Amino acid sequence: MTPTNEQSGSSKLTELLTNLNKEGGFPISILTDAQGLAIASAAEEGMNPDRQSAVVAFIQKTATQVARQLGFSGSEEISLVDTDGRHLVCRSFRAHQYELILSVMVPERNTSYRRATSHTIKQIIELWTKYWE
Repeated sequence: MTPTNEQSGSSKLTELLTNLNKEGGFPISILTDAQGLAIASAAEEGMNPDRQSAVVAFIQKTATQVARQLGFSGSEEISLVDTDGRHLVCRSFRAHQYELILSVMVPERNTSYRRATSHTIKQIIELWTKYWE
């Protein structure tokens, strides 16, 4: 048996999220399935990935109900903004047949997040294809 330095798919997902946080200045990011079950996360000390994944699950369930009532085909992005300007952004996407949600906590109202999250979503899809297809 030959030792390998190959990282697992899970550790690579965590690395992608860690890099996303650094690039975007986000204190926490989490990748969940459509039901809100955490797949991978990266967070500063004091941030709670379990709580954020529970919130994402609740937001996704609510968004699905609202979309159905309005006749929408679904939602691509949901953002919840507080009065201090922080916001939780949840971006839904598909990695082949899997529905996934990338969520980030954006610390300030004027902080850009779209480019960084779009880039990470592309990387997640590529990684998903390599490890889970």
